[in-house]
Amino acid sequence: MINLPQNKKLILFDGVCNLCNSSVQYVIKHDKNNIFMLAALQSEVGQQLIKEYKIDTKKTDSILLYTTKEGISYKSTAALKIAYYLGFPNSILSVFLIVPAFIRNWVYDYIAKNRYKWYGKKESCMIPTPELKSKFLE
Repeated sequence: MINLPQNKKLILFDGVCNLCNSSVQYVIKHDKNNIFMLAALQSEVGQQLIKEYKIDTKKTDSILLYTTKEGISYKSTAALKIAYYLGFPNSILSVFLIVPAFIRNWVYDYIAKNRYKWYGKKESCMIPTPELKSKFLE
């Protein structure tokens, strides 16, 4: 079981993906209510959740949202919920939750499949600065 502080939400992301890292930097900058914690999928916490929820990393390998109340949200649902929790104007994107998940995830999967080709890949996971260390679960 993940020891997530009360009222926090955990974003799990591909730590070597440049697009994912840019997205995490965006979340950090716009998380005005300080509700998000972060961890790379490759981290100990990420691996623990993958095992606990029996996540097939061949099908889901880029972003997950974990809350103690709702469990895991995947793919486009995770991304749209994150936008919602970031507040206005990002929250407007959550209107796309009315689109059926199989359509949203088709677009999401297309981007995820090409993210390394389009945006590149790092050799290792991002190491947070001392100021950002409190946002990351080890």
